[in-house]
Amino acid sequence: MKIVRYGLPHQEKPGILDSDGNIRDLTAIVPELAGGTLSPSTLASLKNIDVAKLPTATGGAPRFGPCVGGVGKFICIGLNYSDHAAEADMKVPSEPVIFMKATSAICGPNDDIVIPRGATKTDWEVELGVVIGTPARYVSEAEAMSHVAGYCVINDLSERAFQLEGTGQWVKGKSSDTFGPIGPWLVTADEVPDPQNLKMWLEVDGHRYQNGSTRTMIFGVRQLISYVSRFMSLQPGDIISTGTPPGVGMGQRPPVYLRAGNCVRLGIEGLGEQNQRVIAERA
Repeated sequence: MKIVRYGLPHQEKPGILDSDGNIRDLTAIVPELAGGTLSPSTLASLKNIDVAKLPTATGGAPRFGPCVGGVGKFICIGLNYSDHAAEADMKVPSEPVIFMKATSAICGPNDDIVIPRGATKTDWEVELGVVIGTPARYVSEAEAMSHVAGYCVINDLSERAFQLEGTGQWVKGKSSDTFGPIGPWLVTADEVPDPQNLKMWLEVDGHRYQNGSTRTMIFGVRQLISYVSRFMSLQPGDIISTGTPPGVGMGQRPPVYLRAGNCVRLGIEGLGEQNQRVIAERA
């Protein structure tokens, strides 16, 4: 099941894709795709709906919004692919590296990427997003997957100068507005039998920079959920962005960074694609 949020920014409605890829409106069934509506019981009830009887989204080709609303925590995992750690000239971690991304960075999958003021090294990172469906606290690896509502594509955009230079704080390098496109869809966990075997890729202006697979994660999804839940409770609607394969701009020789006018296209097998235009922040 592929569920979506569609419409103007901050006015998104819940929807579901039918067999032809059309958006069907879920407003009469659920008020929002957030928090408790991501529970197993709610998702199971949505799965039993006759989608063909739902109204089709109106207004031509609606904008896809972020596929989850009201995100409480946007948790990211750094250096979770050994070959990416190598290109970043950093040691492979012995345990997951956790950092946060501001939820104000979240935007729709095809919204513009805005290069912030003072930025000089804006970079891309295709990542698998894991959306939590039920509260998780001190969960074992064996129990971890039962807490997953679904999966989505994330572009974990980064301003490397903010992240690594000066005081070198990852959060400020990752949190600019538009630096967290999520979607286009939330694909429910039952349709992703093996999240550790998904192809993933990213292109800038038609040139493929990233071409990887979740197979090469150092720490898999079940390990990450269990590990993170030791340090903070995970709540419905929280997102874990699980790291990126090699091919980021910083790793090119010489480095390549995003500039106004670039077009970014990325996707993960079975989870859809994102398409973004890069623009500069207005003074």
